[in-house]
Amino acid sequence: MGRWRGDGGDAGGLDGLRRHLTGGTGGHRLRFGSGAAGIERLEASLVGEGFAPHRHDTYAIGVTLAGVQTFRYRGELRHCTPGDWHVLHPDEVHDGMPGTDEGFGYRILYVDPFLVQQALGGRTLPFVADPVVRRRDARSPLSECLRDIDEPFDDLGCLDVVLLVTEMLQKHSAARPGRRSPLALEALSRVRELIADDPVSRHSVEEFERLSGLDRWTLARQFRAAYGTSPTRFRTMRQLDRVRRLLRGGMPPPGAALEAGFADQSHMTRMFKRAYGLTPAAWAAALAGP
Repeated sequence: MGRWRGDGGDAGGLDGLRRHLTGGTGGHRLRFGSGAAGIERLEASLVGEGFAPHRHDTYAIGVTLAGVQTFRYRGELRHCTPGDWHVLHPDEVHDGMPGTDEGFGYRILYVDPFLVQQALGGRTLPFVADPVVRRRDARSPLSECLRDIDEPFDDLGCLDVVLLVTEMLQKHSAARPGRRSPLALEALSRVRELIADDPVSRHSVEEFERLSGLDRWTLARQFRAAYGTSPTRFRTMRQLDRVRRLLRGGMPPPGAALEAGFADQSHMTRMFKRAYGLTPAAWAAALAGP
């Protein structure tokens, strides 16, 4: 952890993480830093119970700061120790739990695949088959943007982060066999924007076909290749984004569920836990922690 203490503006966050790991009480601690459109930064620590299996529609690129982090990913149990990175592809199911009684702490970037797609210029998203990048192999400039997660991004800073993320993904990606047809990115982008602008509304497949000019099978296949998830899953995650904003603003879960377009609170809770590994109540309590 010592290499993370060089920035004086960062000491408070790590001190809080240390207190939670050494305080003798179980639970989760989550602290969001400064972000930007399509980019989130989070500091987290877990003692005791871990995250339930879940999946999100972003790239998740994090570094372990303390303790031993374990998670099951693509059928194998993985381990990260301080200085190791983990790189998770969108829509890949994983959990997360302490490898020892002392718990673990980490910092992580969540990056919208749409931004990576823009940096790639239309190529299929890279896939990192082995999610653990050992400290000796990482040496990533991304360390700087996680050193002080409260430092705001400007426009150029956002571009730098996306390019660094893309370079890291390409460096550690496993090439998939076979040639792929070019992606109809302009058509796919219209569908993506329609969903993102109004995730509460449920649009029909026929509407997507008319908007994109693609048949439903091509649309579904290319949407996943371009953005790492399905149109249906993308809509659910945008609904959950709205739920998180409402919960952080103090709205009770039943109201947040209805406001975000879910049938009821129980439906929203199921989707929330599948996306973040915690119930809405546990997530909100973790944010409110010391």
